[in-house]
Amino acid sequence: MNTTLAPSRRQFLLATTALAAPAWLRATEGPKLKAAVIGHTGRGDYGHGLDIIFNDRPNVELVAVADANPDGLAKMAAKLKAPRQYTDYRAMLEKERPQLVSIAPRQSDQHHAMGMAAVAVGAHICMEKPFTPTLGEADELLAAADKRGLKIAVAHQTRMAPGAVHLRQRIADGLIGELLEMRAWGKQDARAGGEDMIVLGTHLFDLMRLFTGDPQWCTARVTQAGRDITPADARLMKDNVGPIAGDEVSAQFGFAKGVTATFTSRGKLREHVGHWGIEFIGTKGAARLLANLPPQIFLLKSSGWKPDGRTDEWRRLPDDPTLNVPAAAQGFTPSNARLVDDWLDAIAKNRAPECSGYNAMKAIEMVMAVYQAALAAERVPMPLADRKHPLAS
Repeated sequence: MNTTLAPSRRQFLLATTALAAPAWLRATEGPKLKAAVIGHTGRGDYGHGLDIIFNDRPNVELVAVADANPDGLAKMAAKLKAPRQYTDYRAMLEKERPQLVSIAPRQSDQHHAMGMAAVAVGAHICMEKPFTPTLGEADELLAAADKRGLKIAVAHQTRMAPGAVHLRQRIADGLIGELLEMRAWGKQDARAGGEDMIVLGTHLFDLMRLFTGDPQWCTARVTQAGRDITPADARLMKDNVGPIAGDEVSAQFGFAKGVTATFTSRGKLREHVGHWGIEFIGTKGAARLLANLPPQIFLLKSSGWKPDGRTDEWRRLPDDPTLNVPAAAQGFTPSNARLVDDWLDAIAKNRAPECSGYNAMKAIEMVMAVYQAALAAERVPMPLADRKHPLAS
């Protein structure tokens, strides 16, 4: 592949679309799919644009919105032009019987109950991340959906970003030689540590699995004010995603074929590391994905060691399909649209969505493995046998 030429407009459009929408997604005739939105103003709200994922879809009809906060409900009903409004999402689901449901709150302690209620009425689910606070809840929800043939998609949009998809293929084609290591950093801001890991680290864990498959083991150290954490350090953050702990996280995972990966979230490293994302290190070079929407892809150009030192420079991948992406193609709205296109196609074709509930569960499993390994001060095998939260009393 010629890496010196910028992508053509046709290549760019194909990449940013990610997949050609099938005819049934564009259909304006025939029965529409009934859709509903669940939010909770003041308790996770409506996530990152998950309130509007059914907009401008001629084959989908938004029939109702539910929000336990009356003021928030009124505002959202006006924004979405929802014909019916409910303060009780269970009542909405029972009465409306939608085929599609957006579960939007960021507070994942509500996700299991909302998801099980949606499954009970036969609805497919698109959900904000993190998926659920515990693996046990994730397992139960996935099993219930599988039993009824329902598809769950979770908002790990980066795995479908054209840049990430392109980089995966380029690495498979030998861009950096044999992949040996992945090094991931969270945002390492005021949320550094356990909060950074569950809120942003799950995106990075999901990408690790996209590139290398399932981890086989985990070792980790999680500290609070310089000392190793104990279960007594567990706390809840503003958006309740289950217990978290630690202001610094250093974790390592082992994958097949000798590939290892690290995840680090330490506020003291923020200035040095810079933008959050993943570095991929191979036998012939390195690439780095900066976790924006869309992500940017860079290659490391190195002079090699010389008597007077070494000069390294990160340069944009010349054939990165998201070079010069217009503003309209950036951010959550187009990223969510790509995710929803795939989710609806998965429903039509009875296949797993790319951003599946199963993939989201595996990202949560990596978070739980970090806590298990840190608390036990030993390497833990994966998948985890214990499906409870390690910090739960």
